[in-house]
Amino acid sequence: MSLPIVAITVGDPAGIGPEIVLRAIVRPEVVARCRPLVVGPRAILDLVAQRLALAPARDVEDISVSPDEITPGQASPAAGRCAVLAVKRAVALVQSGAAGAIATAPLNKAAMFSAGFHYPGHTELLAELAGVQDYTMMLAAGKLRVVHTSTHVSLSEAIRRVTRQRVLTVIRIAHETLLRMGLPRPRIAVAGLNPHAGEGGLFGREEIDHIAPAIADARAAGYDATGPWPGDTIFFRCARGDFDVVVAQYHDQGHIAVKQAGFETGVNITAGLPFFRVSVDHGTAFDIAWQGKASASSMVEAILLAADLAAAKA
Repeated sequence: MSLPIVAITVGDPAGIGPEIVLRAIVRPEVVARCRPLVVGPRAILDLVAQRLALAPARDVEDISVSPDEITPGQASPAAGRCAVLAVKRAVALVQSGAAGAIATAPLNKAAMFSAGFHYPGHTELLAELAGVQDYTMMLAAGKLRVVHTSTHVSLSEAIRRVTRQRVLTVIRIAHETLLRMGLPRPRIAVAGLNPHAGEGGLFGREEIDHIAPAIADARAAGYDATGPWPGDTIFFRCARGDFDVVVAQYHDQGHIAVKQAGFETGVNITAGLPFFRVSVDHGTAFDIAWQGKASASSMVEAILLAADLAAAKA
């Protein structure tokens, strides 16, 4: 059988994306499991390869940009535009069947905004390109997987978004995504929003009014969902293997747990898309861009998972 093709976007070219992609695509475990197709500016990739004495990328879907427009460590409209166009090209490749999955290096929100692309992040851009309304972020590190009721919103807005329907939707997306990843009966643990999962209403009623009813709805629909569990213990239990995924109620509740479990090896899966997209779980690290200091560990893990998902789908 031929190896699956993984479209790998470089992310913001002024960040560590070019370096970590170049380092990742030559790793033996990567070339043994997929055919890497880099999507990004060949001129920048060649420049970074030369500067850091790395092997140049061979298979590249070029996103044209002049090196004069890109300064390492600085957000710019040119870099933001390049990063977004690379994502759009990668989505087109996977939608056409030319690639089996997407792995993405980090982009920079300020650069995207300066280029006129007003997305909170990769997830929202990908959802628009895929034409889906129901989606969520799934972070993974080791045995710990986490999906989110909300992500890039204020804490006050995150509380408002904890509704019976949204929690049920995220449970459903988690269930369907893990089925596609090969788990026959996903065990879904739902975290509470308040301390001690509300302590029976003493510390808030979101668990009583929204989260518990959503879990009941999910169980009635045949999903193995339990909770609400206290947020200070459920992530440990999932990492131990008691559950397959945790539904976190807001951004930091889930992100802190995953970053503690695997800061350099964690990955981000966009759940709810009609194709597989896996990303690094870190930012552009402008302070060390193009300096040979970046770890490619998360990029390698993202590519490997994307390759496995593409192979399973094929």
